[in-house]
Amino acid sequence: MREMTFKAYSITNEINLNNIAIHCGIPKKFTWEEPLILKSDTLKSIINQQVNESQAVLVFSFGSIVFINFTQFHEIKTFFQYIQTFEKDIDLRNAEKYTDDYSLHISESESLDLTDEYVVAPTYESFYPELISTVLAKSVALEKTEEQLGKILDNLETVIDRLERGNLRIGNKQIAKTTAKIVRHEYNTLAYIMILDKPDITWTSSVAGEFYDLMMEFFELNDRYEILKSKTEILSNIMEGFSTISHSIRGLFVEWIIVILILFEIVLTLLNI
Repeated sequence: MREMTFKAYSITNEINLNNIAIHCGIPKKFTWEEPLILKSDTLKSIINQQVNESQAVLVFSFGSIVFINFTQFHEIKTFFQYIQTFEKDIDLRNAEKYTDDYSLHISESESLDLTDEYVVAPTYESFYPELISTVLAKSVALEKTEEQLGKILDNLETVIDRLERGNLRIGNKQIAKTTAKIVRHEYNTLAYIMILDKPDITWTSSVAGEFYDLMMEFFELNDRYEILKSKTEILSNIMEGFSTISHSIRGLFVEWIIVILILFEIVLTLLNI
């Protein structure tokens, strides 16, 4: 039985693959859809350790990194430090917060068998490492996004509690900041993680396409994406309601100021008589 291990991390929202490729001497311009695959001498020069032919690192533009056949965390940490020289906002202290492990087993089975921890395949296909890595990378990126959405919901719950107590004052700054978080969350999910996009190999190989769809379905990426999308729409509707309340309160305040000024002018007029 041949085995490959995968360990995926989501460490930031975006990684510029082209900057890393230039530094590694890779003469290629990367798009959002494809990962940067590092192995052999290039990988050896980065982690300052010997690497074998089965080891590789896949770096994704949406902030996820997948390590194939790595067993030593100090090697992974060294690679994170290397990435941090390009992306300064990476917090290495929380690098292990969003992570997942998976493995590929090649066995004389009759068909593919997917479980929570591994997939068993009857024969090895060259597209397995990239497709498994892509699904894992998207899964951990979604996990990070789901937690960020939870924090936004917690903040909104605080505002709703204030409204229930009759405190109708909602600052424009608070509304703008929360709306920006919602928009950023949606942008990170739709534009960067690209749940609905498929690797190029799936368009040229029906076997690769079927395998990728099975992995996507098993990790429930489409369902999780739809849930996030629905929650985002609900959040946007709530923020629109908050904005309407805020504008109504300010409009009412202005109207009262105008009434007071008119009354004041009338009183001055009467006193002058």
